[in-house]
This record gives sequence, C-alpha cells and structure tokens, in this order.
Amino acid sequence: MAETIVKIRELTKLYAQGEIQVTALDRIALDIAAGEFLALMGPSGSGKSTLLHIIAGVDRPTSGECLVQGVDVTKLNESELADWRNQNVGFVFQTFNLIPVLTAFENVELPLLLTQLGRAQRRKQVEAALDLVGLADRMHHLPKQLSGGQEQRVAIARALVTDPKLVVADEPTGNLDSHSAHEVLGILQSLSQQAGKTVIMVTHDPKAAAFGSRSIHLEKGELTR
Repeated sequence: MAETIVKIRELTKLYAQGEIQVTALDRIALDIAAGEFLALMGPSGSGKSTLLHIIAGVDRPTSGECLVQGVDVTKLNESELADWRNQNVGFVFQTFNLIPVLTAFENVELPLLLTQLGRAQRRKQVEAALDLVGLADRMHHLPKQLSGGQEQRVAIARALVTDPKLVVADEPTGNLDSHSAHEVLGILQSLSQQAGKTVIMVTHDPKAAAFGSRSIHLEKGELTR
C-alpha cells in the first residue's frame, strides 16, 4: 500500500459575502496516497479550487487539519508556509503565468533562484525539466513564439524543476485545444505513474479526469463520492 501523503480531517472553509456567511468546504475528510493522480471534480462554486489551494498552502481553512507529508500546513506562519511551498509543491495554472520577456529556460529557472543552487546545477535541473516535457529544443524561445500547449508544458517544467513531491494543477487544460490538452494530461499522468509524483488536478471535464487514477466530486462544499 502506498503511504498517505495528504491527510485531511474536518476541513471547513467559510467566506463572508456581505452579511452572508458562505460555506466553501464543509468538514471534508480525505486521504490521498503518494503517487496518486487525483481529479477533483464538481460544478463552479463547489469548493474544489478552495480545497486544492488549502492543500497547496496558498489558502487557509477556517478549521480542521490538512497534513501534507506529516506537516499540518494550517499551523505554519506565512514565512514557514512560503518556504514549505517552495520546497514541496509545484503549481500549474490554467493561464500558464509565464513571464513574456523571459525565455522558456528563464521561466523554468525562476523557482530555483530562491534556492542556494549554483548556476551550473540550476542549468542542469532546468534542462532536465524541459527535456521531460519534450521542449529541450525550445528552451531559448519566448512564450509568444510557442503554442498554447507548449506554453503549458513550459509551465509544467517550471512546476517540476524543484523536484516537488506534490504537483497541483487548477484547470490545466482549460485554455487548450483537444490535442494540446491530451499531451498535457499525458505528461501529468506520466508524472504520477513513472516519476511517482502525487498530482492533484481540478477539472470540470470528465475526459480530463479520466487520465487520473481516481476522481472525487464536490457539491456545495461536501464530498459526494
């Protein structure tokens, strides 16, 4: 049995909208195994992105526990949380979030500039990450010289360059055509199956979710199955 990398208990998130209190997550309990490719599904407003952001340490719950590799990320202060994210989580967004004036290589290198690695080691890791997503021959191209699918693959390389245990993806195929989406999902799947990464992906698309090893559904802040 694979070890549990994420353990969530009684996780609740409340938002205030004017004088109304909205429940984004309602006492969620969930275990995610190391190496799993988990698809979080549900309609808009179901709480799936909120859950992803709490697991990744970019949002905080109102109450409950969220342990990632034994660390309760809800208990870390802002400085500790920033360090923890840099060391443990790779992020893939729907909108790529590449810096237009930087090459693919320079975009992927950005997270490593926060580490103590020397220039030669940074280059080695950036080249390995770009090779993994099939873009070693595009490393000196600017984002505007790449297709949407290639931009997202650069974004995946950037997420992987620090060798995180956890990769989180929020609607990573939302801006892609079907062929590019298939390529990106195949890469995420191989990260789980071949590289042993734990991948958590928010999606509303059943075809995208089918690439995962498991799907769970949220509805109005509750896990339905």
